[in-house]
Amino acid sequence: MPRRPIYITDLDHTFLRSDLSVSNFSAETWNKKAESSIMTIATARSFQKSQELLKKIDINAPMILLDGTIVITPERKLIDLKTIDKKLGDAIVDVGIQFDIHPFILGLKDNALNEAFLYPEKLNDYQRDVLKGYKDDSRMQFNPNNLTMEQNLKIVYFGYEEQLRPLYEELKKVFGTSIEAKLSPEKYGGGYFLTLLHPKGDKAHAMKKVMEYLERDHEEITVFGDSVNDLGMFKLAGTSVAVSNALEEVKAVADLVLPHSNDEDAVAKYLKSIG
Repeated sequence: MPRRPIYITDLDHTFLRSDLSVSNFSAETWNKKAESSIMTIATARSFQKSQELLKKIDINAPMILLDGTIVITPERKLIDLKTIDKKLGDAIVDVGIQFDIHPFILGLKDNALNEAFLYPEKLNDYQRDVLKGYKDDSRMQFNPNNLTMEQNLKIVYFGYEEQLRPLYEELKKVFGTSIEAKLSPEKYGGGYFLTLLHPKGDKAHAMKKVMEYLERDHEEITVFGDSVNDLGMFKLAGTSVAVSNALEEVKAVADLVLPHSNDEDAVAKYLKSIG
């Protein structure tokens, strides 16, 4: 009996439309494919937000969340967790303060995997715009002293490239391999974001954990993506697929570049085309 194929998709700018919706066509195509395939996601978003955005979607394998820091089943069984401890987290923030930039911090507030989203007192214009999208988020907590948590999932700086690139270079110099640092364009607002993770808290390491759980080989996977945090998965997967609106550096390493964008249901059209 042939083994079920495995598909893992990024969400923002890949599977989700730019207004964060899932079209009926995408939902129906995905769910039909899930009847005979292993289907899951790899996203920078949290468990809570992914559940909200994907109410119409059937996911039948562990999900890669928060850039790879959490691997968890749809039933909320934890497979893997990679966090930055408070000592290292506070040291990272101290470097940012030297550059006059204060971060957002996403961490765990209890053993039930409930998250807290800490935001600073000092905000740049770009951070203020980002916060508007979280005004009704129950995870939000004011963090005037810029202190990190005991278990930090990721530390994120939003701003502009000229602000964040010097900080990115300094953090790599100071902390080396003890952190994973990713600097990337943010397509919704036109700025940049800098994400700091556990060195094994990225999507590529998380994908390996999913494969161990499924007892399958990474060469059996097809992955879909658009951005820098998808590159590790692209290098590991048997087939890597970029949507037409992906960053050029992502398209350059993809096995296949789709003719459609996320707003044209690119992933679903591909899944339908292969039967």
